[in-house]
Amino acid sequence: MEKTHLLQAPHLHAIARNIFVAAGTTRHIAEDVAEILVNAHLAGHDSHGLLRVPAYLRGIDAGHLKPAAEPEILAESPNTLHIDGQRGFGHYVSRWSIHKAIEKAKSAVSCSVSISNTGHIGRLGEYAEAAASAGCISLITVGNGGRGAGPTVPYGGAEGAFGTNPIAIGVPTGDDSPFIVDYATSMIAEGKIQVARSKGIDLPEGCILDKNGMPSTTPADFYDGGALLAFGKHKGYALAMFTCLLGGLAGTFDLDSGRMNGTFMQAIDVNAFTPVEDYQKGVRAFLDGIKSTPPAQGFDEVLVPGDFESRSRKKRLKEGIEIPDTIYNQLQECAEKLGISIGEDTIEEDDKAHYGPLS
Repeated sequence: MEKTHLLQAPHLHAIARNIFVAAGTTRHIAEDVAEILVNAHLAGHDSHGLLRVPAYLRGIDAGHLKPAAEPEILAESPNTLHIDGQRGFGHYVSRWSIHKAIEKAKSAVSCSVSISNTGHIGRLGEYAEAAASAGCISLITVGNGGRGAGPTVPYGGAEGAFGTNPIAIGVPTGDDSPFIVDYATSMIAEGKIQVARSKGIDLPEGCILDKNGMPSTTPADFYDGGALLAFGKHKGYALAMFTCLLGGLAGTFDLDSGRMNGTFMQAIDVNAFTPVEDYQKGVRAFLDGIKSTPPAQGFDEVLVPGDFESRSRKKRLKEGIEIPDTIYNQLQECAEKLGISIGEDTIEEDDKAHYGPLS
C-alpha cells in the first residue's frame, strides 16, 4: 500500500482554492469548486476529489476550460431552464443551476434544467443533497454517447460508445442523512480507476476490459486502450442511453455522428404534494424500517442510500482525509508551477469555520 498524507478538510479546501485562483479562477468560483471537491472526499468518494485538480489545470492551459466563466441562461419558462455553462467549471455551473432549479420549483412545483457547454461537474450527489436540504426530490444525470464517444461498451458491443454516464437521485429526510442514490451506469466510475492506480491496487473483477477485449483488474490496462463494462449488463446499458437522451434536451446532438450528450437536473418541491415535514418523517420511518431487516450472513447491518456518505463525513471531519502520496505530489507540483504553497499556513480562518469544530 502506498504512503498517504492525512490532511484536514480546511487544508484541502485551501490547497484547491489557492491553486485555482493562481490559475486564473475568480475567487468565488474557486471557493465553490474547492468546497465541492472536499465534500466528495468527506462523503467517501475520493474519485471526485482533489485528484482531479491536475486535469482541470491541463484543461485551463489548453483553453478548453474557462476558469472565470459565468453561466448564462439561454431560455427559461416558469419551470424550465436551458443553461450555457460557457465552458466554465462544471461544479460551479451545476451548483448555480440546482439552486436556480430549487428556487423555481418552490413557485412552480418542479423545474427541469438542461445544461450544455460545461466542464466536468464532479460528484452528482452534491447537487442532489442540496435539493434534499431544500425539501425537494431531485433527479440529476450526465450523459455522453454515440459510436466511439467514450470508454463504456454497449451491451453486446466490442467498442466503447458511452461515458460513465452517472445518475443521482435525492430525497429529503429532514436530517443530516438524506436518501442519496449516485452511481455511474458503468460498473465503476473512471475516477475509481484513478484512485486504484494512485494507491497501487487492483480493481474488482468484472469492471474493465484490456485493449484486446479481455477481462482485467489492472488499472493500467484501462488507460492502455481498455474499456469499461456497463453495470447490470443490458439494464445499465439502457440507463446509460437514457442519460444521453435527457442530456440531448439541451440540443446537444449531432445528426451526422449520431452523438448526444448533456447534463439534466430536475427538482420537485415536496410541499406541492404533501407537507414536507410530514413527508420527511414518513421517509425516515420507511428507511429505518428497511434498516431493521435482519442482516444476512456476512453482513453486520442493512444500510440505505445516504448512510455511507453521512458516516464518512462525520468520520473524516474528525479524523482527516488520507491523500495518496502520488496525488499529494501532483498537487505539490501544480502549486510549485503556479508559485504558491500548499502548506498548512495557507489555511484561512473562514476555511476552519466553514468545516466546523470537528475539522
